[in-house]
Amino acid sequence: MTATVEHVANIGRPLRRKEDARLLTGQTQWTDSIKLPGALHMTLVRSPVAHARITSVDKSAAEAMPNVVAVFTAADLGDLNARIPCVWPVTDDIVMPEFPVLAIDEVRHVGDVVAAVLATDAASAEDALEGVHVEYDTLPAVGDLEAALADGASLVHSSAGTNQCYTMNVPNGDYAAAKAASDVVVSRRFIQQRLIPSPMEPRAVAVSPMGTSGELTVWSATQIPHVLRVLLALSTGIPENRLRVIAPDVGGGFGAKLQLYREEILALVLANKLGRPVKWTETRSENMVATHHGRGQIQDIEIAATKDGILKGLKVTLTADMGAYLQIITPGIPLLGMFMYNGIYKMDAYDFSCTAVFTTKTPTDAYRGAGRPESTYAIERIMDELAAELGMDPLGLRRKNWITHEEFPYTTIAGLTYDTGNYEAATARALELFGYDELRAEQKRRRDSGDVVQLGIGVSTFTEMCGLAPSRTLGALKYVAGGWENCTIRVLPLGKVELVTGTSPHGQGHETAWSQIAADVIGVPVEDIEIIHGDTGRAPYGMDTYGSRSLAVGGQAILRAGEKVVEKAKLIAAHQMEANPDDLEFVDGAFRVKGDPERSTTIQAVAFEAFTAHNLPDGMEPTLSGESTVDPADFSFPHGTHLAAIEVDTETGKATVRKYVCVDDVGVQINPMIVEGQVHGGVAQGIGQALYEGAEYDDDGNLLTATLADYLIPSAADLPSFITDQTVTPSTTHPLGTKGVGEAGAIASTPAIINGVVDALRHLGVTDVTMPATPEAVWRTIVAAQSGAQA
Repeated sequence: MTATVEHVANIGRPLRRKEDARLLTGQTQWTDSIKLPGALHMTLVRSPVAHARITSVDKSAAEAMPNVVAVFTAADLGDLNARIPCVWPVTDDIVMPEFPVLAIDEVRHVGDVVAAVLATDAASAEDALEGVHVEYDTLPAVGDLEAALADGASLVHSSAGTNQCYTMNVPNGDYAAAKAASDVVVSRRFIQQRLIPSPMEPRAVAVSPMGTSGELTVWSATQIPHVLRVLLALSTGIPENRLRVIAPDVGGGFGAKLQLYREEILALVLANKLGRPVKWTETRSENMVATHHGRGQIQDIEIAATKDGILKGLKVTLTADMGAYLQIITPGIPLLGMFMYNGIYKMDAYDFSCTAVFTTKTPTDAYRGAGRPESTYAIERIMDELAAELGMDPLGLRRKNWITHEEFPYTTIAGLTYDTGNYEAATARALELFGYDELRAEQKRRRDSGDVVQLGIGVSTFTEMCGLAPSRTLGALKYVAGGWENCTIRVLPLGKVELVTGTSPHGQGHETAWSQIAADVIGVPVEDIEIIHGDTGRAPYGMDTYGSRSLAVGGQAILRAGEKVVEKAKLIAAHQMEANPDDLEFVDGAFRVKGDPERSTTIQAVAFEAFTAHNLPDGMEPTLSGESTVDPADFSFPHGTHLAAIEVDTETGKATVRKYVCVDDVGVQINPMIVEGQVHGGVAQGIGQALYEGAEYDDDGNLLTATLADYLIPSAADLPSFITDQTVTPSTTHPLGTKGVGEAGAIASTPAIINGVVDALRHLGVTDVTMPATPEAVWRTIVAAQSGAQA
């Protein structure tokens, strides 16, 4: 029997988040808030230079300072100086240098760690850093990606003999033939600048030995407690059955906390060695150089089409910045976009290649969208450039080439099968809300009058792949982990419900949305459901939260676990009512005999009977629960249309977002209010990349944007009110009909903004603006175009 969810009471309702009252009233428990008796506070001696040999480390002054318990260097740790593993060796010949927790002979980026200080209080540990004296023999920094690949370039890892990490080429169709059959070929180089993830809560870890049991409990501000437990065991040799990892309240992640960091390993190793709790909390300055960065690519894009605007082929050539070391999935991030550069468009051929490069900069890894924002940016920007070349309206060109709703399911040139979509409906609704024709008319008036402030219209019609799965596909891509998710639902004797999930929220609203799903499946009130998550001791199985996977994958596990609860409860209810199970219907949390509604019992009453076990069917085990581990059949593919009206002051270069409309299709929405919040946050983050954010280095490898005074992040005051709406095309490969939403806004908004800026200035000869499009950058671009320096 399969539980029905046709009597929907909660799915689709914009319920207020259950978790917010606790957050707003200060009843949270962040990792830094955890107080452990006798804890030692850890600080780290970080390299002030990008590349150097370590010639000496004198720690004697620090060891003599008040309240300092120990100072450890790589030599002191010896075999305990673990290596950080990379779990995504994307090619057979990938270069994977060792990544020691404490630098041994060389430092390879500003922020690399040379020593760890432990003291009885945080202030003393911080003061003692001044007492560790390190001598460096400076080596050349390696910053420019193309120069790093040149013959004779200085090497980040001399033992590797090269700065090239890997190369990959994946041809789909005959691009040379497609190009030859085309009338127009447009080529552009786009730069995806480095970004620095800046969640509200910085990283933190606390580790406590748990007495004679030999267990160590690790509290970490992480997105991945289950994965972290495995990786800690793998890197330190401490058996995983001795490790309990807890992600308490986590204040945002954006991919930055999808990681195994050296600080987590150090805290664990030193707590285990000393038999005392160890705690570390990142400062914001450390965050800028020690938390992995995102993006960092050169994109050489070529698109070929007929004179009528029919796409023939696309060629993508990436040069990707790995940074100094490979973190857990660093090499795979550029390749996550490999399947999406074709976007929503039909074409005959697509050639993808990527060269990954080591530099003396902070390592890169996942950042909201992870490969998908980069691919969407490239295809949406080059579509605008092609439209300009052909003299076509950007939306008209897109309509000529996108997959129509009648063509789904559709297998793209990149090999993915999109199950559902309706790009026409989302675009039509966006145009209606935006006032496209009126804004185009205003744009013409401003151009004709020579207005100092010009108006541009930016378009982004996108799709993305969410819910990385199935596990076999990930294995074929050489990814070590799987894509499944687990859920257990227990109906307790007195009717309350515990839902144990392997997802690990850090702001997404899982406690509310998961309760809504379970409430409709098993027929209990939302407020009677407790969500247990983020603790490998209480929720032992899971693959955690990233890549917009939690609902797309974890939601399926909730549904199936709930169905199992109802299936068992139906058998018990039928037995006790002396009825045939096939004669029972389950509606609104109650089992009723068909045609005799007076004969009924609630699922809570059944749970109590399952607890007493006084009258169960023969052979049935007591208690009422259900568990499911789901490995989805495929990705999910949300999509949408984002439109931006951008005003650009041609005298100052200042770009202002005047109006922003987005219509997203994320399938069935469990909680529309949460969906809207996710879209708002993602759009803000994408605008941040477009107009504000960028990690800048000098030639010596020093981070110039090392504080929030230099690395600009937009606030609500810098942004307009977004106009959001939705269309709904349910996923056919996910039983709830849901898709992902967590990354959609960040993926779609960046090209919409930059397309708008370029559109405002195209009549001046501007064909591209580097990101972030700050007033200075835009002004310089205008000057270059007017002097003929920009093609």
